[in-house]
Amino acid sequence: MKSKTGMYSLIASIVSSIVIVAVFFALALLKNSSMAIPLYTNVDIMAGMIFVFILSMIVSASIWPGIIEKRLK
Repeated sequence: MKSKTGMYSLIASIVSSIVIVAVFFALALLKNSSMAIPLYTNVDIMAGMIFVFILSMIVSASIWPGIIEKRLK
């Protein structure tokens, strides 16, 4: 059961982080396209996506294991 909890929490963390990165990417593109002169370059957006992914993995890796353990019991 312990190994399944770890696997499920890893998958949940990765999926939730990818969703958050996709929202960040969509909002960054929306903001960039609404301006006459783009505020951000593609490198800025990609670096921001990496930063958001790392931060969201840290947060979700601390939240998901507790949620999954409660659901499996």
